Amino acid sequence: MAVNYGAKRTVVGAHYGLRDWLVQRFTGGLMAVFTLIVLARVLFAQGPIGYDLWAGVFAPQWMKALTFAVIVALIWHAWVGVRDILMDYVPPMGVRLLVQVLSIIWLVGCGGWALQVLWRL
Repeated sequence: MAVNYGAKRTVVGAHYGLRDWLVQRFTGGLMAVFTLIVLARVLFAQGPIGYDLWAGVFAPQWMKALTFAVIVALIWHAWVGVRDILMDYVPPMGVRLLVQVLSIIWLVGCGGWALQVLWRL
């Protein structure tokens, strides 16, 4: 008697493909646009390039919000990449889980530090 397992089988990880591909493209595009905005603000600024110019570039509230949005995009972009690399190249489940948890802790810490730097909390 043949048993059909195909209807009940759950393929883990296969559904991530398109979503992760789109996330990588969207976050990469957002970071590229942000880079162009920062370059334009610096190149069209008056005076010598120094601390005062950089502080002035990031002083407006909209620039701080945009910078933090790009940092969140960078964290998401990095997480997708790190997770995919770990799923492909670290077969032992325990080691992979440990490295993923450490990566999440590191990325959340970087996000918190960015928040503190941008708004001087």
